[in-house]
Amino acid sequence: MKWALLIGALCLAGCNKPESTYARNSDVKAGDIKSGYAFLQDDTKALQDDDFANPGFLWVDRGKRLFETAETGASTCSTCHGAHGMPLKGVAAHYPKVDAKTGKLLNLEAAINLCREQHQGLEPLAYESDDLLGMTAYVASLSRGEPVSVDITGPAAKYYEEGRDYFFRRKGQFNLACSQCHNEHWGEKLRGDTISQGHGNAFPAYRLEWQDFGSLHRRLRDCDTGIRAEPQDYGSETYMAVELYLAKRAEGLAMESPGVRR
Repeated sequence: MKWALLIGALCLAGCNKPESTYARNSDVKAGDIKSGYAFLQDDTKALQDDDFANPGFLWVDRGKRLFETAETGASTCSTCHGAHGMPLKGVAAHYPKVDAKTGKLLNLEAAINLCREQHQGLEPLAYESDDLLGMTAYVASLSRGEPVSVDITGPAAKYYEEGRDYFFRRKGQFNLACSQCHNEHWGEKLRGDTISQGHGNAFPAYRLEWQDFGSLHRRLRDCDTGIRAEPQDYGSETYMAVELYLAKRAEGLAMESPGVRR
């Protein structure tokens, strides 16, 4: 209800303007790129900064245990990705990426599940389950501080364009595009909230609104629901493409997961 009222106010202010009012292909200027952290209140920043108080570390710890524990009939993740194998430090900063074997765009969650299936003979973990969130948070935490940097060339190009199109496309009963909030009005107040630029570098993250830990796809579903558009499925190709576009849009920002957001 809260977000319906907030976005409704923005809609009344802007959704009747002609399309040309909004720079259809305009994005946040490189020098203006700011993490969502910059728009948080001081107490929320302090919560993210304190590894003991940050509730997201409950999921990081869960993921670390799963990473180092063997499931029946399978080797541990740490067997391959330990200090003497293929360390994962910095890897999360380069996702989503296209898998060379399948040609599909994978985010970190999908890459973890593919590894389980192909190399451990295990069933994939359910999207948004605590186990998958934990594994994703642990792997992402190994890249904290690393700059976001993704490849949008070659087979990734079509996904990038699809994600960009979704970001600028008006949709839902409010006829709003993501870009209208996060490109045209970032930094402005909307009924007491400060609009961020909508970057995903802190996800998976703990949101105070949820009182829970969640993926970037959960946040995208919230946004679509807020503008009364049909949300996509978790792990959908469309949201994968949006995630790639957002990662490129956030290029250079430091990885923050497990982040804390409003």
